[in-house]
Amino acid sequence: MRDELILVLDAGTTSTRAMLFALDGQVRALAQQELTQFYPAPGLVEHDPAEIWERTLVCARDVAAQAGEAGRIAAIGITNQRETVVAWDRVSGEPLARALVWQDRRTADRCQALKAQGHEDAVRNATGLLLDPYFSATKMRWLIDNVPAVAEAADAGRLAFGTVESWLVFRLAGGAHISDASNASRTLLLPLAGESWDEGLCSLFGVPRTALPEVCDNAGDLARTLPEWFGRAIPITGMAGDQQAATLGQSCLAPGDTKATYGTGAFVLANTGTAPPRSRHRLLGTVLYQMAGQRHYALEGSVFVAGSLIQWLRDSLGLLASAAETEALARSVADNGGVVIVPALSGLGAPHWLPEARGVIRGLSLSTGKAHIVRAALESMAHQTCDLAEAFAADGAAWQRLRIDGGMAANDWLAQDLADILGLTVERPDFVETTALGAAMLAAVGAGLFPDLATAGEAMGGARRSFEPQMDETTRMQRLSAWQAALRTL
Repeated sequence: MRDELILVLDAGTTSTRAMLFALDGQVRALAQQELTQFYPAPGLVEHDPAEIWERTLVCARDVAAQAGEAGRIAAIGITNQRETVVAWDRVSGEPLARALVWQDRRTADRCQALKAQGHEDAVRNATGLLLDPYFSATKMRWLIDNVPAVAEAADAGRLAFGTVESWLVFRLAGGAHISDASNASRTLLLPLAGESWDEGLCSLFGVPRTALPEVCDNAGDLARTLPEWFGRAIPITGMAGDQQAATLGQSCLAPGDTKATYGTGAFVLANTGTAPPRSRHRLLGTVLYQMAGQRHYALEGSVFVAGSLIQWLRDSLGLLASAAETEALARSVADNGGVVIVPALSGLGAPHWLPEARGVIRGLSLSTGKAHIVRAALESMAHQTCDLAEAFAADGAAWQRLRIDGGMAANDWLAQDLADILGLTVERPDFVETTALGAAMLAAVGAGLFPDLATAGEAMGGARRSFEPQMDETTRMQRLSAWQAALRTL
């Protein structure tokens, strides 16, 4: 095996990190730093773009030093939290406001107004997306309308908008303003079948096209870093939104292959091939990846709250000292004790799309202990996933099995509960951080180290463990009935 290394920058929601991958998929070095979460008011979530950049660079330099010499790094791959919007001055390179995070709901009224004006069908037909504050376009307009520095930059022609990968490339490469097709497809401004931004959509949302980056492939010679960051210029050859990267990292390369990532949120993507998907059941159509101008697509279901629910139980309620405790607590009780949690802490995502919904804990009694609440929190992952499974099946994309990954997927109890509630085989790779792996695969292909993603997946992928359904049907139906009853209280 050749000695080249791939540096992956994984800019997530709660942390940013850098990982060094060998071409056999082994991780040679890792550095990670948490990102500050700003919650100015209920439903509002912000990040500091300067912090994202500075902490990502620190992590990248750390692992480059661990490699012994930067000369061993053949290429850089980037993956990122999607839909989050950064606004900066393209002349000074400085951010103009805090980034509005994908979880942020401040533009719910604007989305509702556009729906009332009858725009949703046209937007969905063009972009595969719904009118929801989750996506980027209404966040961009909000920044122009509410942050004077952003408005001034727009008037002066200096405004740059981008999602997080675009922001990082701008800083790494000294001014390159690009966005890969997978991230661009999450903005509400890129038609699924269109090469670049649509003037009509930009006009509808009030976003100046001149502020947007160039849409590029997910792999190839995309940009090069300034020598000052690592002592030499390193090519950036792979980029993808985190959920698309995880889909590739799970080797979901054939139509019908499906994965679910359980991180801050939970995201299910099913490969649909080269035809733009059309959902009739409020799922999303998205670009999975683009190479040499050829797009491959996916059908997606997005759950807004997954690991962030556990973080909330730990940090806000004090029920946990660490997320690792959840498995033992879930196993310590025979069942949920009648407790059901609907984790709509930042609205309810697919297939419900209720941006104003708020979380529910139902069924509390004097016999309820923290283990019941924690178990119900974990159970809500399977319940939300089951709602998505029904929507995918109704759209003609029924799951035959489900490949899972992300931090929460390391929990054996959760993996088994998913198999039980879904009634499907659930597969989990031994290496669950498939988001970073997918970015490494793209970068390796983009750098010419592998001829295609299938070859990269064979070389860099690892073993899997399977979980088979064990729950009796009566218990399963009782669980699902209690979940539906809780949903009706929203």
